Amino acid sequence: MTQIFALHSAYGLSTAAAAIDGGLLDATSASSHERILVPFTSSRVPETVVGIAQDPALVSLRARFDRIEPLEDLLGPLHPSSWEPADADLPLLERLFARAWDVEPRDLDLFVQSPQVAPARTLMALFPNARITIVGDGLMTYSPMRVRLPYPVAARIERVVHADVVPGVRPLVGSPRAEVVPVPPASFAAALREMDTGDPQTALGEGECSTVLVLGQYLSALGLMTAADEIDLQTRLIDRAALWRPQRIVFKPHPAAPPLVTAAVEARAAGHGIDFVEYPGPLAAELLAERLHAVAVVAGFSTALPTVHTLFGRAIGSAGNDTVLAALTPFENSNRIPVTLVDALTRENSPYTDPARLQLLIDAVGYAMQPEIAGHLRVRAEELLQGLDPGERDRYFTPRRLAELRLPGAPVENAVRRALRPAGGVGRIEEWRLHALGARRRAGRAWRAIRGR
Repeated sequence: MTQIFALHSAYGLSTAAAAIDGGLLDATSASSHERILVPFTSSRVPETVVGIAQDPALVSLRARFDRIEPLEDLLGPLHPSSWEPADADLPLLERLFARAWDVEPRDLDLFVQSPQVAPARTLMALFPNARITIVGDGLMTYSPMRVRLPYPVAARIERVVHADVVPGVRPLVGSPRAEVVPVPPASFAAALREMDTGDPQTALGEGECSTVLVLGQYLSALGLMTAADEIDLQTRLIDRAALWRPQRIVFKPHPAAPPLVTAAVEARAAGHGIDFVEYPGPLAAELLAERLHAVAVVAGFSTALPTVHTLFGRAIGSAGNDTVLAALTPFENSNRIPVTLVDALTRENSPYTDPARLQLLIDAVGYAMQPEIAGHLRVRAEELLQGLDPGERDRYFTPRRLAELRLPGAPVENAVRRALRPAGGVGRIEEWRLHALGARRRAGRAWRAIRGR
């Protein structure tokens, strides 16, 4: 049997490595498997990043695999995210890839990240006999599928392997049929620590003073907010970090964020009388927090927050997630679950500290995002919404979405809204017009029959 791992992020590679170490991916002994790593770069401009195939910090993680077959070697100049061949070409491509990688296509286990999009979606269709496992990639794993996969593909998704960074909460991707295989926090932490190469740029006076690590995000580039709102959000993160009364704030900016953001947060830290240091290096946020012995980590809705809290016991904080939730459009925006999770985990006096209650929230938001794909969660959504007060309900659900799905808490409809509300896929007024048109046509046929025509 051959196991093919099509991965694109260090987080996913660490998850796979930890699962391999824990024997979570083998139905039989590990010696009967050949493991092939198929790395690719998902960045819009691959030339500007160091992929997992070349990153020197990932050498030991790559050693878990028998061979490495970079996907770009076969795709050439075609971007992996754009690889969407015609269905008629798939049988030919299956034979070509099987020959190039020297594998038996009828005896494959395929492990993929981001199954909704290419190249993972293409590979799942390319090998129609492969058993499929989804490898989690942070908080996105807790979101439901955002597209309906063809049944011949969806029926072969057997497992979801994910880092258990939110203990007690099950991811929604692949549900309800796929088996959930959580990677224990200790195993995942051990894999992450292998990425610490002793980056000299972290020589920031480690452990000499109380430090809060603040992680920058670049949400304006995703169209989630304006540049001015982005700067306002980043400064609010500094205010949140100041609540720990640290002597120093270390700021790790997003690699693509403009210098204006760093200047704004530095000025905010100075206003609090806190020393400020920028860390532009490559070390993962989780490991940087460890190296700095940070008393807390503050960010927007970064996957690093629950990871450092669960794996390394660091305090975490956030800010502005209520604003982000209100701004996310459309409602099914795939960032909604990560924002919801971090918001629920970091809110003061959060009502979702119990994992069962947090699971109920995630199930309800997941259903509201994808009511067809996650239709099995409607009962869960009704259970949560029936007991929510208006303020809590409006934080995570929009009145329009509740009305569209006829969920508890939806605003009362007036006569005009009832007339316009879709029924059976069309608006009520359009439905009446079609009924009238059909009645007129039936009457016409009857009249012609009476006249003998």
